[in-house]
Amino acid sequence: MMNPGLTIAAPVVSSVAARICAGIGVLSLVAGAILSPASVWPYLLLLSYAMIGLGLGAAAFIALQYIVGSGWSAAFRRVPEAMIAAMPLGFVGLWIVFLAHPSTYPWYGVSHDAAPGVAWFKHAWLSWPFFLVRAAVYMVIWEAFAFAMIRHSRRQDATGDVSHTKSNIHLSAGFLAAFGITSFLASVDWIMSLKPDWYSTMFGWYNFAGMFESALAVIILMTIWLERRGQFRGVINEAHLYDLGKLLFAFSTFWMYLWFSQYMLIWYSNIPEETVYFTARLRGWWLPLSIASILLNWIVPFVALMSQPVKRNAGALAKVAIVVLVGRWLDLYVMIFPSQTPGGPVFGVWEAGMTIGTIAAFLIVVFAALNRAPLVPMGDPYIRESLHHH
Repeated sequence: MMNPGLTIAAPVVSSVAARICAGIGVLSLVAGAILSPASVWPYLLLLSYAMIGLGLGAAAFIALQYIVGSGWSAAFRRVPEAMIAAMPLGFVGLWIVFLAHPSTYPWYGVSHDAAPGVAWFKHAWLSWPFFLVRAAVYMVIWEAFAFAMIRHSRRQDATGDVSHTKSNIHLSAGFLAAFGITSFLASVDWIMSLKPDWYSTMFGWYNFAGMFESALAVIILMTIWLERRGQFRGVINEAHLYDLGKLLFAFSTFWMYLWFSQYMLIWYSNIPEETVYFTARLRGWWLPLSIASILLNWIVPFVALMSQPVKRNAGALAKVAIVVLVGRWLDLYVMIFPSQTPGGPVFGVWEAGMTIGTIAAFLIVVFAALNRAPLVPMGDPYIRESLHHH
């Protein structure tokens, strides 16, 4: 059994390398904003939204475990807790886009006179001051709930008081109610409004499925990595991996269900105002990217994770998780870029540098968060059940 007070001490070389990569990301953003603003600003939106999604999906995972009284995940709960630390980085990136390049959104600065016939509610909703206020409100709500849940979890390490678990159950109920509304609205505000003449009532749920699926993939990768390093040795077993694999299988299928439902209803109704979204993504170079998104987000995990041995095999499960993360990136790319670069996909040196920097920044803040508390919450009342999960 591992030392319950053990934390993660990242190797110095890796820490230095991560900081260098993060610096490359910042330099790529600055250079790209000057030399290729048409693609770099939307790409910063993509990376920021993806990072927020990882933290928010991890918070939703924790809240769901508390609400249903699940004990199996208690042993590795510090992993999703640490992922929440990435949300502020995503917020910073998002606000840079909002303040430095608001014209990323085509409706920015459009007046009532300039757009006759548009419903008054849409104009009121897409007013820039109200847009920024809503963004701030979403972020405050998410951070407040996440901070409170993590605080109770860490205080329980010292006291072992079950009241902290009860408090987190109540907080989780409030968070999930707020999350269901605010995450839906945030996806509409930040992503769907890039194409303001198009709408879908399923768009928010579709984004939730992708967000949660990608968060599960990162939880799997980090849990496996920590187990192989020895920090989770004797704590995590095949049963934990099997259950995580089942969740990844389920939410990849849920993602596909929502993708197909949204597409099928729009295709069947054949209303020009609705079909314009998909026709842009099923032409030219966007078509193979759309097909690849389905392949990576659903077909590969569905086929691979149907097998019980794959879900129990750490190496195989990690490979599927990596595929899902690439699929999430591609899904967001196909959501965002056809309205920004209608001539075709654009991916150059600046985008590559920003991607490397974002991954490095994510790892820096997450491992720093892991070091702030014991890696295994030994004061949790469900920890014995989790350690003996089978």
